[in-house]
Amino acid sequence: MTTSEVVVDVDGLRMRYGTTDVLRDVNFRAHQGEVLCLLGPNGAGKTTSIEIMEGFRMRSAGRVEVLGTDPAHGDEPWRARVGIVLQSWRDHGKWRVRQLLEHLGSYYAAYSTESIKRPWDASQLVAAVGLTEQADKKVRMLSGGQRRRLDVAIGLVGRPELVFLDEPTAGLDPVARRGFHELIEGLTDEGETTILLTTHDLSEAEKLADRILVLDGGRIIADGTAAELARQIAGQDEVRWTRDGQSFRQSTTESTRLVFDLFKQHGEAIENLEVRRASLEDTYLSLVHQAESGTNEAAETNKAEEVAR
Repeated sequence: MTTSEVVVDVDGLRMRYGTTDVLRDVNFRAHQGEVLCLLGPNGAGKTTSIEIMEGFRMRSAGRVEVLGTDPAHGDEPWRARVGIVLQSWRDHGKWRVRQLLEHLGSYYAAYSTESIKRPWDASQLVAAVGLTEQADKKVRMLSGGQRRRLDVAIGLVGRPELVFLDEPTAGLDPVARRGFHELIEGLTDEGETTILLTTHDLSEAEKLADRILVLDGGRIIADGTAAELARQIAGQDEVRWTRDGQSFRQSTTESTRLVFDLFKQHGEAIENLEVRRASLEDTYLSLVHQAESGTNEAAETNKAEEVAR
């Protein structure tokens, strides 16, 4: 359940390396309880954006507030309110699952106040992420899916208000991926935890995210739910049917009206009707293509102007 409270506020974010702008005037907000997904091709600026919000990288310009604080100046109590799920904690293979979580939780206990919750009890957290049977196993003995659940547990041990997930299901098999999705959905049921994730898995974004930001060329080119993004680019559905033994296919933005008109005109003569809705993948590819076409056109225009001068 999303609330109106702003957890992440980014305004005019810019990141420049030398003469190259990696991020250009990025603006967005994330609200409490929201699952916000950053989508974009490699090099779009997703990782840089996340690292700036986590406080691991200094920005070139713009305003960024995470939990009411500029992450560039976040202190230890602020960091205790933020959870970060890394790709893997490879250095802890000899620790046992519950032992590792108890050890990490001890660091958060020192920052517990009325505004900062006490860390999870290790046994409760183990149960919450579905690792009760593996609680006393060494980390190196876990399967890939179990290991990813432990990564989430490590990011959650301090009961953070905001969790960053970077490519959370990379390398997982379909069964482990489904289990991970169920875990994330369970975390957001009560609406207290805000999640910001990056992924290349479009079906994952569509399943988990309340809102999707598409980042390309260092700027946000779209912002909305999967359905809203499809409407923004007038994504076309594909309708197929047969009539009198002949096959037909038509692309349309008004598939419901088309189906209604078909049955109104031909009635029971319409057979094998199939409607393929415009998917997030269709929408995403169209958005990126449009953005890159615009960038290329702008570059060609600038080049022509330089030649003319």
